[in-house]
Amino acid sequence: MCGRYASSRSAEDLVAEFDAISLDESLRPNYNVAPTDTVPVVRVSKSQGGRVVDAVRWGLVPSWAKDLSGGSRMMNARSESIAEKPAFRSAFARRRCLVPADGWYEWSPKPDGPGKQAWYLTRADGGLCVFAGLWEVWGSGEERVVTCSIVTTAALAPLDGVHSRMPLQLPRERWSAWLGETPADADVLLAPPPGDLLAGMELRPVGPAVGNVRNTGPSLRKAVVPEAAPVTLF
Repeated sequence: MCGRYASSRSAEDLVAEFDAISLDESLRPNYNVAPTDTVPVVRVSKSQGGRVVDAVRWGLVPSWAKDLSGGSRMMNARSESIAEKPAFRSAFARRRCLVPADGWYEWSPKPDGPGKQAWYLTRADGGLCVFAGLWEVWGSGEERVVTCSIVTTAALAPLDGVHSRMPLQLPRERWSAWLGETPADADVLLAPPPGDLLAGMELRPVGPAVGNVRNTGPSLRKAVVPEAAPVTLF
């Protein structure tokens, strides 16, 4: 986790949800977001005096990197090492953001059979998932690119039944601290999501089409009946 997710809210909806003061009109719905895609993030802009919704590239590229090629490998930042790793520690200290999503995809081994089952993890009430994120700037002038990474942590029940990792989801009351609007130490910032948030998640089996990054559309999130394990008769 997290290698694919869905983000279909309009920029206007995100501005209203996060009480932001500006938006990026280039944002488009994407039901199969993959690394290097353009995604919305919410961050604080000192020059604009508040929260802004920006379109950035998924896959963090440190300012000191030679080029953008390594970004796809840094789509996620592990919470356990985020404060020490050179690629993330500066962003964790100074450039934190929120990554809004409808939900995300995971794959688990099929029981007693080959292949994997795809899952869509989303809020059962249809609400927005908000991931802890980091942002960074690479290059300058016309080459300037803003990139981001999603913070992950050890999966807790019931999500650990699908994958060992999960995005660090933040309830509304933790948004301000993560954005740096109110002070908080690292232990508070990186605390696991509250139990009621996790209990309200739906683990939905979906079809294999999501495995191809060229496929998109809301049909990718449609529930399917998981393939049953083969039965051998003697």
